Amino acid sequence: MFTPKENFLRAQNNDKPDRLVNDYEAFAVCLDPIYVLDRISPIPGESIRDTFGTTVVQPEGHAGLMPIINDELKVIKDVTRWKDQLKVPDYNSYDLDWTEINDFFKTVDKNEQLTSVIVTCGLFEKLHFLMGVEDTLVNLLVEPEAMHDLLDVLLENRIEHIKQIIDNCSPEMVIYHDDWGTKRSLYMAPDLWREFFKDRSRKIYDFISSRDVCFIHHSDSFCQPIAKDMAEIGIKCWQGVIPDNDIPAMQKELKGSMLLMGGINSAIDKSNWSEEEVRREARNACEAYGPAGGFAPCLTYGGPGSIYPGVDEILRDEISKYNVDTYGAG
Repeated sequence: MFTPKENFLRAQNNDKPDRLVNDYEAFAVCLDPIYVLDRISPIPGESIRDTFGTTVVQPEGHAGLMPIINDELKVIKDVTRWKDQLKVPDYNSYDLDWTEINDFFKTVDKNEQLTSVIVTCGLFEKLHFLMGVEDTLVNLLVEPEAMHDLLDVLLENRIEHIKQIIDNCSPEMVIYHDDWGTKRSLYMAPDLWREFFKDRSRKIYDFISSRDVCFIHHSDSFCQPIAKDMAEIGIKCWQGVIPDNDIPAMQKELKGSMLLMGGINSAIDKSNWSEEEVRREARNACEAYGPAGGFAPCLTYGGPGSIYPGVDEILRDEISKYNVDTYGAG
């Protein structure tokens, strides 16, 4: 029986894992000091400003921070003047303490788990944190030159963030977030995504790979129209695959070239959750998508753990039971 780490690596490399990957059990995740600097959760309901100047709030019962975008608070009000309105943080100017994450990684059994960090607010997410979703989508169409220039600067910032992480704590895995769609569709036409985000995302992944670090792309949204593009630019694991995507169709199309990690709707993680419902949804996902391969069941959140205590424990237990029943290994 492979360790969780080895089983995940085999699954994402389409190399005969001995069971389904079980949620995030293969990952030991810690937050790096830049993440904390940019995204530290305020008191629920209270707002703070991140290092880009975006006003963010932690809503009650929400998995992450949300930007507050209005005419007064948006950082970039006119994208043609973004150089005058945006100050990109220089992480070298901050007194960053990497002790906590390095101490945590020392406690990890590296035979069992991958030391992992989460990098949130990818290129598309950063755009709408700075100007809102509507302005972002409109500006991609009507001000493409300014948006290309802005994206090049944001790309440098994202790569610098990842470089700082790798230089200072040497993780084995980067879980990179950029939500490219809603529950039902991409935010933009596939060709527009290809024009603005495909090659820039490839550069981020190429940099990570050049440092001998693995990566996962998180997007808990509908990305089916660009799934083959995602595999083409080097993504071996797309985490956050909501079941609104046609997962069986993507399994046939991808033929194991990209591990589809998700399939369990995070709506089961609620204040009135029940063990019966969590077990049923976990078992249904395993039975529906597991036999075709290239699938790893988990909640579609971009990191381990549930909002409501107990949900993820029941989920993992049911996936383990499925693995024992089906493969003889939990």
